Amino acid sequence: MQEVLIDVTRLLHRYLKGRLPTGVDRVSLAYIAHFVTRARAIVRWRGRDLLLSRAESQQIFGELLAPGPHFQCNVIVAVFRAGCRLQSDHDRKGLFLFNTGHSGLEQVSYPAKIRRQGVKPLFMVHDLIPITHPEYCRAGESDVHVVRMNNVLQLASGIIVNSHQTLDELRQYAKRTGQTMPPAVAAQLAAATLPAPQQIRLIASPYFVMLGTIEARKNHWMLLQIWRQLVERLGDAAPRLVLVGQRGWECENVVDLLERCTVLHDSVIELPACSDLELSTYIAHAQALLFPSFAEGYGMPLMEALSAGVPVIASDLPVFREIAGDIPDYLNPMDGLSWLSHIVSFTDSASPVRIAQMTRMRQFVAPTWTRHFELVEEMMEQLV
Repeated sequence: MQEVLIDVTRLLHRYLKGRLPTGVDRVSLAYIAHFVTRARAIVRWRGRDLLLSRAESQQIFGELLAPGPHFQCNVIVAVFRAGCRLQSDHDRKGLFLFNTGHSGLEQVSYPAKIRRQGVKPLFMVHDLIPITHPEYCRAGESDVHVVRMNNVLQLASGIIVNSHQTLDELRQYAKRTGQTMPPAVAAQLAAATLPAPQQIRLIASPYFVMLGTIEARKNHWMLLQIWRQLVERLGDAAPRLVLVGQRGWECENVVDLLERCTVLHDSVIELPACSDLELSTYIAHAQALLFPSFAEGYGMPLMEALSAGVPVIASDLPVFREIAGDIPDYLNPMDGLSWLSHIVSFTDSASPVRIAQMTRMRQFVAPTWTRHFELVEEMMEQLV
């Protein structure tokens, strides 16, 4: 099989900064795991695009897939060695280059480098949210994402997206901006492979879990308002809410509630850092996963919950229906009263509405990485 190149710049930068892996990072790691035996690593370092040797690439891939105590030292040494060698574009010419994390696409120099190197870029597009919903992103992020998507459309030999919803949005964007749509495939993402949960609950009382970075579009603010009502109404009998995720941007009102609302202090548990075993255990024993987002490109937490046999109460988004059918209970993300009613109902494990979803869940067939990469490999064969 033909050798491929994988851009690991985003992963290395995040790991070296001590950042926990996001959903995008987990997808990038899945690509490394699949192509590891026939891939070499690309690292954009201090303005240079470094192609690592096969041995250096294997070392970097191994560290990313299973970070060890000498991760930082091993990475720096491997990158330094690559930087000391003369880099030749000839070594990359004609090879597929995977960029699975939107990494570097906003840089002015990126298109010229790609064209000069003669690689065949395959880009993973996770979402167009900064373009379709700029109000939920950092100021200026929409303009940056426009540059990213323009570079994807102009440079890509092929595009991989996580859902037909994302593919439709990208096609609409290409049409609206008068650009040609490259070959593309919608390949759903598998849930993260988590360890078996502990049988002993981490929280004795009933609780709900919400996964994801704390940011405006995730709608944490509404849930915290609901929890305040629950505590004021039910006191100690109110269920707990576990928030798993780091604090992001444009979320000052949520942070104010978490830090200053004394009513919530005993009922809301914020976990910015959580091991995979802890995450698996929190999900497994939850009354339900809550997913009240205003916009999503996919929905990895939904996949993780349903794969674990845990009910989901989610926003009524087209992408959620695409990947989960009619299994979850869908609600308008602005309808706080309906969310409150469902949460109260799901607190009782024997409630008819919860049991009904558990029955529907028997029909759930989880996406697999095997199928994902079958679709990717088929597209690569067609492009060759």
